[in-house]
Amino acid sequence: MQIGFIGLGRMGGNMVRRLQRAGHSCVVFDVAPASVAALTSTGAVGASSLADLCAKLDRPSAVWLMLPAALVDQTIGSLKPFLKRGDIVVDGGNSCWRDDVRRAKELGVDGIDYIDAGVSGGVWGLDNGYCLMVGGVSSAVDRLTPIFRTLAPGVSTAPPTLGRVDARSTAHEGWLHCGAAGSGHFVKMVHNGIEYGMMASYAEGLNILANANIGSADHKADAETAPVRDPELFQYDLPIAEITELWRRGSVVRSWLLDLTAQAMASDPTLKNFAGHVADSGEGRWTIEAAIAEGVPADVLTAALFSRFASRGRAEFGNKVLSAMRLGFGGHIERPASS
Repeated sequence: MQIGFIGLGRMGGNMVRRLQRAGHSCVVFDVAPASVAALTSTGAVGASSLADLCAKLDRPSAVWLMLPAALVDQTIGSLKPFLKRGDIVVDGGNSCWRDDVRRAKELGVDGIDYIDAGVSGGVWGLDNGYCLMVGGVSSAVDRLTPIFRTLAPGVSTAPPTLGRVDARSTAHEGWLHCGAAGSGHFVKMVHNGIEYGMMASYAEGLNILANANIGSADHKADAETAPVRDPELFQYDLPIAEITELWRRGSVVRSWLLDLTAQAMASDPTLKNFAGHVADSGEGRWTIEAAIAEGVPADVLTAALFSRFASRGRAEFGNKVLSAMRLGFGGHIERPASS
């Protein structure tokens, strides 16, 4: 099947390569000519512009965008003059589902179908496949089923779930039509919110283990600092890298995220090459907004999001306010962080 691809970065480029391996024809464009050249050397048809890309596609065409959310509306606006009734636009980035609903309506006026596809798989997707969460009208999704099926991990990547009857669902293949426009990115949004929580739980737990030798440190006795109770019980210099490796085998907390943690610590046991400034790309925030709108609790996911804010120094002024208040009401002198 033929498909156009716009955005050939870490995800987009490898998605094109996976499609090519299965015999699909890809017409590709990126603002970086070198990215286009890298794929034309493996058999893709390169395009020099959005107009050129659309001209090289058969009609009705399908164009897949793998772009930052902030660039999607601008790109669709530039692409729209070259699209025709019956064409399909797929946004495979991490857009907010609210924008998907709006885009589907706007493009639908001109008979253009819009599909939102949440994509999970990262840089490993080329070989392992991509978990796809798809939203949009059934007719458009059906047309692109060969593309989704190729990009997805496939049935063999996980053992059958006991007691499950697949019926007509494609979930066991690693992709699923979740519902109307916006549903794909809504599911991916919550998926990433859960990811935040899982990552935070590993980080917090390993941090407790890493500080289990606090009883052996020198602590000056003063009225400002709570002493370590029973310091003799906190004398463990634990091998954190080895513990992550241990947990990968038979533990109920084993996961791919743990695999990646163990892999990172195998080459950098103290993670000295990381500053610990953790970004958030939007999905965690939107997940919490959705939880508020629905009136459902999301304690863990919210805490995980806020911890990312704190990691980037966003708590620094608030902490200074706390110190100022303590000094004001009780004359408490701020102590160095190392004490």
